[in-house]
Amino acid sequence: MKNLTLIAAVVVAFTMNACAQKSDSKNVPEKVISTFNEKFPDAKKVEWEMENESEWEAEFKWNGKEYSANFSTDGEWHETEHEIKGSEIPSNIQAILDQNFSDYEIEGAEIAETPSGKSYEMGIEVGEEEYEVTIDAKGNLTKKKENEEGDENDED
Repeated sequence: MKNLTLIAAVVVAFTMNACAQKSDSKNVPEKVISTFNEKFPDAKKVEWEMENESEWEAEFKWNGKEYSANFSTDGEWHETEHEIKGSEIPSNIQAILDQNFSDYEIEGAEIAETPSGKSYEMGIEVGEEEYEVTIDAKGNLTKKKENEEGDENDED
């Protein structure tokens, strides 16, 4: 019986911890909600999640697309991301990919916007190798990371 009680207590503790990570807007700091509403006034289906102890993430629909946006607990906007199709990648960004990779396939792409500017984040496959690539709006390759099983180190 003691084991059953202990197991039940552990299950309850894990469940409460998991539920604490997902949150509704009642737990989000007012400064965060205010900044979000100013930046995305017509956002729909907003769901909040506490990313870590100093950052909140909102997932929502805006202008017909799925977005995510991150904010510090004091309301400072950090980043907004949304997925795009490979055909939506601008030609200057596509040219940088062509210069740096041969015979590649785009597995996924998104636009990331931060206070310092816009960038394109892409997952690409070159033969058997997979890369995470980030190119800023000016065409600078700012991140090239090879994804290997067990190896998540940058190759910069």
